[in-house]
Amino acid sequence: MADIVTKLWGFCHTLRHDGIDYGDYIEQLTYLLFLKMIEEKGAEIPSEYAWSVLKEKSGVDLTDYYMATLRGLGKQPNMLGDIYGGAMSRFSNPVNLKGLVNLIDEIEWTALKVDVKAAAYFFPGRHWMDD
Repeated sequence: MADIVTKLWGFCHTLRHDGIDYGDYIEQLTYLLFLKMIEEKGAEIPSEYAWSVLKEKSGVDLTDYYMATLRGLGKQPNMLGDIYGGAMSRFSNPVNLKGLVNLIDEIEWTALKVDVKAAAYFFPGRHWMDD
């Protein structure tokens, strides 16, 4: 568990130097983790917005697809629309988005026994303002 949390927070530090602040990172991490876990659980989601499609994209195609996915999910009824309504991508560099997608894809989040998802949002000893 500690390894993935360390990787997530290390990536957060990388994104900070690309202009993505802590709040934006947490927001984007939430959108991506939720999308990954929807697929892991086999929940209903329009196929054009599936995690499996997102993870295969790269470059500008990835950033364009991610923005379209956020908009499309925001228009869905019920919980999906509530979660993704008004969502916007904060990624301008497709390499950074791809890095985070790959990092999230390494783990089967819904199978974890420990709540690493909570630890991903608060990593003790790691301070956002630290360099």
